[in-house]
Amino acid sequence: MSDFDLSQALEGPLDLEDNGFEGCFFNMTKVQDEIFSIEEGLDLVVSRNPKTLRHVANLLLAANRVKRGLSFCSRGLREEELCSAIMDSLVTETTVEIQSSSTTVTRIFHRLNSAIQCTLCDMVQKDVVYSSDEFKLQAITLQGGQGERKVHFKMSKYTTLSDGDGQMVVLSIGRDLHMSCSLEDGKATLLLEKCDEGELKNISDDGNMDRFLFFKRTVGVSQNSFESVKCRGWLISTSWEEESKPLEMCEMDSANRLTCFKLN
Repeated sequence: MSDFDLSQALEGPLDLEDNGFEGCFFNMTKVQDEIFSIEEGLDLVVSRNPKTLRHVANLLLAANRVKRGLSFCSRGLREEELCSAIMDSLVTETTVEIQSSSTTVTRIFHRLNSAIQCTLCDMVQKDVVYSSDEFKLQAITLQGGQGERKVHFKMSKYTTLSDGDGQMVVLSIGRDLHMSCSLEDGKATLLLEKCDEGELKNISDDGNMDRFLFFKRTVGVSQNSFESVKCRGWLISTSWEEESKPLEMCEMDSANRLTCFKLN
């Protein structure tokens, strides 16, 4: 079998009658199984009833490639070596280069119908209270009879199809006051912001609304941490020793900061 190029024949539609092929061996209704000897001990079987001339051409091209590939092999090939040589001849390796894009995939966070009411207490028994005058959240050790000062948060759960880092929540006071986290001068800042509850039903990260979202992670039975979704690596925290200090964001493993809370 000699080398040949069928590219010109395959570029456009084929007119079998004008080129004299119909009277040759391309009468599809009469073709039977044929065996072609390629190498000693290796035959090519062409099945009957090929659909088009293009299929026949592909078979002939494949056989030609197999013959060229086997011409470089020794005669005493074992079966597995012969199979490998055939596959090397037929299979073309294609390298696909994937270029990273600067465009990030937009995630949509959907609010679930599973909000709960809770209070927050750090691991040294300081409760989170709200100072309406200063518009801040503080951590204070409350004495007996002062339980009414605790902030009762509404914790709304969110979900997205593209993130498995933990349960996402929004922590709200009432209907329009919500905890948020934004990056300012390289440092994450914890704020209380007014925002209509309806605007937080679905949150997209292609804007700035994901500043209201926190990853809630539970360690052990009752220790919960809250990491900012927008400012990864920054967690809601309280002071280890000092009283009446505001809640702040801190980086993981920051000294003198408590990042775990009990939910009551």
